[in-house]
Amino acid sequence: MSDETTVERISHTAASPEGANSTYVLPACGLVVDPGPPGDESWGVLRDGLSAIGLDVESVETVVVTHWHADHAGLAPRLAAAAGAELAMHEADAPLVADYGAERARRVERDARRLREWGVPDEIVDAVRAGDSPSPMPAECQVTGLVDGDLLGDIEVVHAPGHTAGHLVLDAGDALFLGDAVLPMYTPNVGGTDTRMDDSLATYLDTLDRVVERVNSHSATPNAFPGHGSTVDLSDRIAVIRAHHAERVLNARAELPAPGSDGRTPWSVARSLFGEMRGIHAKMGAGEAAAHLEYAVRRGLAERVDGDIDRYVRTDGTVPDSDAVLLDTDSPSRYR
Repeated sequence: MSDETTVERISHTAASPEGANSTYVLPACGLVVDPGPPGDESWGVLRDGLSAIGLDVESVETVVVTHWHADHAGLAPRLAAAAGAELAMHEADAPLVADYGAERARRVERDARRLREWGVPDEIVDAVRAGDSPSPMPAECQVTGLVDGDLLGDIEVVHAPGHTAGHLVLDAGDALFLGDAVLPMYTPNVGGTDTRMDDSLATYLDTLDRVVERVNSHSATPNAFPGHGSTVDLSDRIAVIRAHHAERVLNARAELPAPGSDGRTPWSVARSLFGEMRGIHAKMGAGEAAAHLEYAVRRGLAERVDGDIDRYVRTDGTVPDSDAVLLDTDSPSRYR
């Protein structure tokens, strides 16, 4: 790895089920990727980490956030303000940090609406809303919107949606900064983590293809830096993630009644697959079931029943094995 892309990692205290967040620093160009969760404790970890690297806060020039979730973006406005640095995100996610106060209120209402569409009972929806506390982030801040192909010096922005609509990956040639696109221990949730998205599983599978294409485009395999943990074997991990989603699509489809019935909601399917869920787990579980059921519809394995609440029935016919369930010949990508 060249001096220009020497990477230092700062590990935060575990702030999510995926484990400790990883902040990455490229000292030579004053770039910080995913500063970490909000709050004074995390701020102290970040400052101490930068000091140990030999980089003053004031020397930070650019702060990039891979996606809008607070465990990655929470400190970004504070670091950018303290350093006088540019804060940049993909344009699809940028408003959720730039206009946090207003966008958070919209998100909470959108999440509740989606949960009801997925068949989640009102008392569970109300509990999810009540437990969705504001993060200690400014109501507004300046964020530069990025798009696919933009360059930050020699580092290319790669749009990598699925986990969120504006998730990005940074390609520094001999290093890929992955955010939550590929994680070493957990399969990133799709469906519940950004309720703006439709067809989120197909979108995410395309992102996995883009990551593979990025790896293959380089003469040497780049180092892979995930948003949680310190490293990940991309080839093996992506194969595991694809197999996981194929199995979940088939499992969701197996829970559906025959055509001609009223069908089952994503929430009902999620309860069968995952058991009792409350709080954020209700949103993630219902969202994941919805994503897998929508993908089953795409593959001709299920059909939606007309109505205000999403309901699904299985289709008749041959069910592909798990190795073939993700194949989609209508997609420009081999997997979709």
